[in-house]
Amino acid sequence: MPALLLLYPDESPQIITSISLAVVFFNALSGSWAYGRMKRIDYKSGLLLSSAIIPGAILGALTTNFIPRRIFDLVFGLLMIGAALVLLLRRPGEKTSTQEKRPLCLVRCQVEKNGTVHVFSYDLKLGLGLSFFVGYISSLLGIGGGVVHVPALVQLLNFPVHIATATSHFMLAIMALTGTIVHISTGAFSHGLRRTICLAIGVMIGAQVGAPLSSRLKGIWIMRILALALAFIGIRILLLAFL
Repeated sequence: MPALLLLYPDESPQIITSISLAVVFFNALSGSWAYGRMKRIDYKSGLLLSSAIIPGAILGALTTNFIPRRIFDLVFGLLMIGAALVLLLRRPGEKTSTQEKRPLCLVRCQVEKNGTVHVFSYDLKLGLGLSFFVGYISSLLGIGGGVVHVPALVQLLNFPVHIATATSHFMLAIMALTGTIVHISTGAFSHGLRRTICLAIGVMIGAQVGAPLSSRLKGIWIMRILALALAFIGIRILLLAFL
């Protein structure tokens, strides 16, 4: 999405978002395939939380039609900077792997292909509310999980970083497909088919490279690299909009 905003400063948010969401779908689908082979995707949580992502994605895709480009850039840039600050200012610490089981609190155990065991729990009610919000914002702005979804899963739902990254890809494939279908029905997507195909080829290859590469980085470094990338993107988009 940032690349599209920088490359096409005169395009409407609706067209830019429709292209980006379609590309996000192919990226998330390819990443899900790679993470699935590594057994990092929590499918049960992904399907439960996706039940709230889908209506959020539909509403977000429809809302994009009413936002002027300059306001769109402002919201996008501020969101990037805000997410970066949250990640950079948060003090790293150990998360408890088990919690007292409460109503609507799910305890999950995920065993990776390499034998690594992750035990964590989260409030399902909070998760559904966050998923609706993430689905709305992601579809509205045409963004993927690295911006909003992974930080939400890690910081607020207690997901281990690697499980959050993989499960986010799975849920975002569902979200992006939903948003893309909405844009197809409104006719916006018909203006970006060629650009979508070119970008989709690149992201599908990149997702296959990125998934195994993430195993070589500690969770805290993944979040720090993400934060710096978000800050750079946010500042660049704001400069483009107002200079």
